[in-house]
Amino acid sequence: MLALTLTGLKLRNPLMLAAGIMGTTGGSLKRVAEGGAGAVVTKSIGKEPRRGHSNPSMIEVDSGYLNAMGLPNPSYRDFQGEIERAREAGVPVIASIFGGSTEEFLEIAGALRADAFELNLSCPHACGYGAEIGTRPDLVEEIARAVKSTARSPVWVKLTPNVTDIKSIGLAAQRGGADAVVAINTVRGMAIDIESGYPILGNRFGGLSGRAIKPVAIRCVYDLYEALDIPVIGVGGISDWRDAIEFIMAGARAVEIGSAVGNNINIFSDISSCMREFLVEKEWTLNDIYGMAHEL
Repeated sequence: MLALTLTGLKLRNPLMLAAGIMGTTGGSLKRVAEGGAGAVVTKSIGKEPRRGHSNPSMIEVDSGYLNAMGLPNPSYRDFQGEIERAREAGVPVIASIFGGSTEEFLEIAGALRADAFELNLSCPHACGYGAEIGTRPDLVEEIARAVKSTARSPVWVKLTPNVTDIKSIGLAAQRGGADAVVAINTVRGMAIDIESGYPILGNRFGGLSGRAIKPVAIRCVYDLYEALDIPVIGVGGISDWRDAIEFIMAGARAVEIGSAVGNNINIFSDISSCMREFLVEKEWTLNDIYGMAHEL
């Protein structure tokens, strides 16, 4: 009932692990997959090893988290073994990759073997990467086209919400040949310690995730569904099965779950079970509810 095919990948359900959560090792990715996820996305991997920003790099705020990790990673040269370990669970493994130029994206995508690539063009707190590139439609189109021309796997582009018009960025990814877009990454934010007057995060500002950003993500998915011909993958604030259903009704073909995994490692099996019960009760299928909010 929940199985689907997404950009040529067979998923047992539309629930995926989002990049950045338990995605640094093959063992943790495998654990999430064995816990019910339909697919898993790795931590964003770059050309060179990065330690990331100084601590504090993550704090809890009302209805979510602020993080400024700074894209810490071991580099793609040491990561293929982790992808292979994760594949032992039998679900698609998507490699999230980032770079500071088209050439870096090409180098990484050409070296890694994954079931799909998610291009991180949306991280809001790493100088020279992510959203600094992903806010420019010309660069988004250029990078998507370059990676698509050489990658042996589907290419997804993860979009930033920190723009005036996310549809223009999505259309640029589509023109570049992307097979899907992922919406959204975190929303820029910060917190200040009123006792000292200093910003709390070591990087001063970071990205807001968790329940607080779900309405923003829903609207972005809704707009992209109407503008694009390629699938939209929804992410941002999903904490229970109702959230997942809402995203699919807004136009998401599948969804990714991030922050909520930290509170419940079994969230994928819990949500899929409740989704099945809901669909049976309503006598609906996934296709019936896909984009349903646009039919009114």
